Amino acid sequence: MRPGEEWVAFKMAERGGRGSGGHGSLDKSITLPPDEIFRNLENAKRFAIDIGGSLTKLAYYSTVQHKVARVRSFDHSGKDIENEPLYEISVQEEITARLHFIKFENTYIETCLDFIKDHLVNTETKVIKATGGGAYKFKDLIEKKLGLKVDKEDVMTCLIKGCNFVLRNIPHEVFAYQKDSDTEFRFQTNHPNIFPYLLVNIGSGVSIVKVETEDKFEWIGGSSIGGGTFWGLGALLTKTKKFDELLQLASKGQHTNVDMLVKDVYGGAYQTLGLSGNLIASSFGKSTTADKEFSKEDMAKSLLHMISNDIGQLACLHAKLHNLDKIYFGGFFIRGHPVTMRTITYSINFFSKGEVQALFLRHEGYLGAIGAFLKGAEQDNPNQYSWGENYAGSSGLMSTSPDVYPMQRTRSGTFDMLEMDRLERPLVNLPLLKDPSAYIPDTVDLTDDAMARKYWLTCFEEALDGVAKRAAASQPDSVDALERAEKFRQKYWNKLQTLRQQPFAYGTLTVRSLLDTREHCLNEFNFPDPYSKVKQKENGIALKCFQSVIESLDSLGWEERQFALVKGLLAGNVFDWGAKAVSDQWLERLKGPPHKCALIFADNSGIDIILGVFPFVRELLSRGTEVILACNSGPALNDVTYSESLIVTERIAAMDPVIQSALREEKLLLVQTGSSSPCLDLSRLDKGLAVLVRERKTDLVIIEGMGRAIHTNYYAALKCESLKLAVIKNSWLADRLGGKIFSVIFKYEVPCK
Repeated sequence: MRPGEEWVAFKMAERGGRGSGGHGSLDKSITLPPDEIFRNLENAKRFAIDIGGSLTKLAYYSTVQHKVARVRSFDHSGKDIENEPLYEISVQEEITARLHFIKFENTYIETCLDFIKDHLVNTETKVIKATGGGAYKFKDLIEKKLGLKVDKEDVMTCLIKGCNFVLRNIPHEVFAYQKDSDTEFRFQTNHPNIFPYLLVNIGSGVSIVKVETEDKFEWIGGSSIGGGTFWGLGALLTKTKKFDELLQLASKGQHTNVDMLVKDVYGGAYQTLGLSGNLIASSFGKSTTADKEFSKEDMAKSLLHMISNDIGQLACLHAKLHNLDKIYFGGFFIRGHPVTMRTITYSINFFSKGEVQALFLRHEGYLGAIGAFLKGAEQDNPNQYSWGENYAGSSGLMSTSPDVYPMQRTRSGTFDMLEMDRLERPLVNLPLLKDPSAYIPDTVDLTDDAMARKYWLTCFEEALDGVAKRAAASQPDSVDALERAEKFRQKYWNKLQTLRQQPFAYGTLTVRSLLDTREHCLNEFNFPDPYSKVKQKENGIALKCFQSVIESLDSLGWEERQFALVKGLLAGNVFDWGAKAVSDQWLERLKGPPHKCALIFADNSGIDIILGVFPFVRELLSRGTEVILACNSGPALNDVTYSESLIVTERIAAMDPVIQSALREEKLLLVQTGSSSPCLDLSRLDKGLAVLVRERKTDLVIIEGMGRAIHTNYYAALKCESLKLAVIKNSWLADRLGGKIFSVIFKYEVPCK
């Protein structure tokens, strides 16, 4: 421990660790640096807490100060600008909002409250919202330690508010569990309309709630046979008193040694009723006839099956009664344990004949705390904003399998974190998506494809030193740039190692999520735009060539010019038309009536945007087509940002009357995407962009670049014509897609009528 550095130590009892699955005892003390937990506590403004029977979930809102890159146009009037930079770059401080959620065992609640009390500086509230059964038990302790009045909230209301929040804001929140498939966690596409659904909360008992809207829900059923029953009967049968240890016993057991099956009664399957011989005819049935002792493991497994089947049948009946095909399961009984998710899934599938799906939530343990926080923040209307998971500050979903990364499991069994950043712009679906509920942004699912996963994780590992060097070099005047770059490198390396062992940690693993996680880690250590000076230089060089490129294009015949324009979009020297039938189809379309409005998602700065995209835009404008040019809201790699595009467009307009006139008449509109990613998720776009797309009756979408048109959106189906263009700059990906490196994707699609 370095001098002057503060650490927090949490002592554990000298016994087998909770959540350790019986694999030896944990260290007698677990020491964590405070920058891993209770982050930014000194700027916390509002608190909420959810205390269950064994776990505490703390929520707080904080203001986060971080660096952002800004560009500003120079005043070049009356100056020789030949050798001057195109624009000024500055790094400024910005305040944004962040939600923090921390989960830990109740054993640590007093130590954690002491730590919070010692570090509270700027809190704005005198009240802490509390929910869960433990809110009553620990009320006096919380008020004494924090000096805040405990205001208790209804448990079920908080759970539903929390569930709605994560369903809306975390794209890969929901998953189906498939134990015997290659992909254990099968993440679902978020439907734009999350209602209605059934929420089954399994704690001591079972509560079943039908949720119809944000504020309309009703309790429609329940059962006294739930997690408490499993725990209580399990303790009687096995003399095991800890819930997780009981589940570990069940995971090793064989229920058929205890349960009477259909084949035990009928000698095989019961064909008349269509019953398989392996179905349970009587839970614990063999215990009445066999004169022998049964193992603790087998009895625990039989008990788990009995309770899960009971809950599954009850939930399924309510779902069928209310015409619902989605059931979200949560509560202490679930908690990400494979054995409980597997038995629940089997039960729902059996009783519904596959018509109803058992679904689980990546952050189900936080629902109560999130809901309690939202209740306390209603005056700020947090639901008016969009929020995004900060991968740099979140633990991710951890497997409880004893074979997966034991040290990570040890820590996650003690502390678990989730961070959500408030986004500057509300995000919505692109209105032109053919079926938003079926849209999957990513081309390759690395969670499912082990070979692809190994390749891309290795690529990102090998590129990491270069990225860290680039980050440090982007801030030559900063005395701590090298130190911060090394911290970034270490943090992202650790994330990659976690994803090697647990590819499902942050939802479906994709090239996009790997890129986004890297950007989050760069921002975490105040490297907001490592490529800013590179982009500045390349934009300046490309602008000097713009007029000569336009003159050259204007001198060509019509058909030759169309080829040259697409060539420019695809970086010319590596251009290859690829499928001639597709290119001929596009040329034939251009001979017809002009499109009403084209939406173009821009990619890189420099030559790409200035000498590729803008000549193409100019041609569309000349045909009478309006153009919406969409650029990233924030920086990512060398992609052009919205603020950079404004300056570049201003300079181009000063040289070109077509662009100047289109800007003046609002036939060329520059907008931001709401994204800060090298890839593109058409289900999370700036609301202003979506409104403009509708208003201008957009009938052509052009997506360019590897990140936006190949890693994402290669299979995206739209309601209107679309053009996807990219050069494949990766040999492995080219081979996977059946081509060669520097092959070109030129994909013109017309929707079926």
